[in-house]
Amino acid sequence: MSEPWYQDGLYFACTRCGNCCTGEPGFVWVTDEEIAGIAEALKQPVEEVTAMYTKQAHSGRSLREKPNGDCVLYDRELGCTVYEARPRQCRTWPFWQSTAGTPAAWERTKTICPGAGKGDWVPADEITRRIHLIKL
Repeated sequence: MSEPWYQDGLYFACTRCGNCCTGEPGFVWVTDEEIAGIAEALKQPVEEVTAMYTKQAHSGRSLREKPNGDCVLYDRELGCTVYEARPRQCRTWPFWQSTAGTPAAWERTKTICPGAGKGDWVPADEITRRIHLIKL
């Protein structure tokens, strides 16, 4: 098996800038377990969190968005209001197939994410693990 293009690892540190939480509409897929973790972080019942902060979409349940496209759990002044309980999709950013699967994808990611290409060294095996956790 050949080594991935990022065999020497990549650098990344979340700056909590919110670029990945705001702007263009999209989907943040959540599992029942993740919804329960968000509910615990918000100190709200799971049923209330499910109703208020998620929606049923074509491939499962997704977090809702505000009218401006921001994640419903993102506050422009505070950042992610559930950062420690954020979904797997958010935890694995920016190491998705679509954002780090090729050198060109990584270069595009670096233009929108100020933490991509900077900060902590992330070894190749960890990048591969994250890429395989979620397919985006």
